[in-house]
Amino acid sequence: MLLHSNEEGVIKEILKDNMVVVNVGGIEFPVFIDQIDFPYFKRFSEQSKADRLSKQKSKIYIDQVPREKKFIREEIPEEGILLRLFPVYDDQSYEDNINHYKVYLINTLHESFHFEFNVWYKEGEDFVLTNTIEPQKEFYLNNIAQQELNDIIRFQFLFSPIKPDKNRLPGLAIPFKIKAKVLFRKLEEMHQKNEPSISFTLFETYPENQPEAYYPAPEKKPSFLKPSNLEPPLSIIDLHIEKIPGGEKAKDSYEKLQMQLKYFEKYYRLSVAHLQPKLIVIHGIGSGRLRDEIHEILHHKSEVRFFVNQYHPDFGFGATEIYFKY
Repeated sequence: MLLHSNEEGVIKEILKDNMVVVNVGGIEFPVFIDQIDFPYFKRFSEQSKADRLSKQKSKIYIDQVPREKKFIREEIPEEGILLRLFPVYDDQSYEDNINHYKVYLINTLHESFHFEFNVWYKEGEDFVLTNTIEPQKEFYLNNIAQQELNDIIRFQFLFSPIKPDKNRLPGLAIPFKIKAKVLFRKLEEMHQKNEPSISFTLFETYPENQPEAYYPAPEKKPSFLKPSNLEPPLSIIDLHIEKIPGGEKAKDSYEKLQMQLKYFEKYYRLSVAHLQPKLIVIHGIGSGRLRDEIHEILHHKSEVRFFVNQYHPDFGFGATEIYFKY
């Protein structure tokens, strides 16, 4: 290639160490070697420039990204509220190597709901999403990597109707855990039926406002303390460690838990001694350890008629209501 004119030719003869004869379009003439170059670099650089310009022209901005097509296009049978997982496979591996799951909430009912979606991880991290799901619609929640499933302690959903109804629960808490055995079985069924996703039913119909016993109460006659000279009872006890006298001295989580259980036991006994019909225990949501310990204790209390951990307008889902029988 001639540098001064960018014309391409063929070297026909070497005259000297610094001069050759070139043929350009059938015309031969001598040229100094420092005035010619191989054309490959020019071709390569021009192609690279063209590629860059092409990429700049094809750049897609966020508002140009097409949304995923809705997979609910027509009215479907009412099956309740479903959690649906779409496996996304690793392109560089076999078909059964799942990279992650796209997680959707499906509302097959003809009613809207407020919802809160919580994910708790072993490391103490959590993910929270609050929104509304419309009738006969789906709602994208998040992506969950295959390897993350082992690090997730549990999921929890909190649902409440858009239109308040005194005959129904003001809120519904649904703890949920994806077990490996169940997941594997559902994936096998999905492959056999050639379906794109797996589903879990969270609830079929929203429940009526009728408290149910968390555990059946034992049929035993309770023994009561005499209320004379006893400390007054409390109708609501708060077990947050900062609300307990001396709670700031607890050194670790185990010691905090023991102080909380001791404080609960004290005011539980006072409630029974004073024949209180009801006691509210505020334990918070957190990891659920304190709540589970309280529920296990109540399971063995003969004076408990039933207890529920449902939505409360003042405490959310962080309190358990205990109803006594005398």
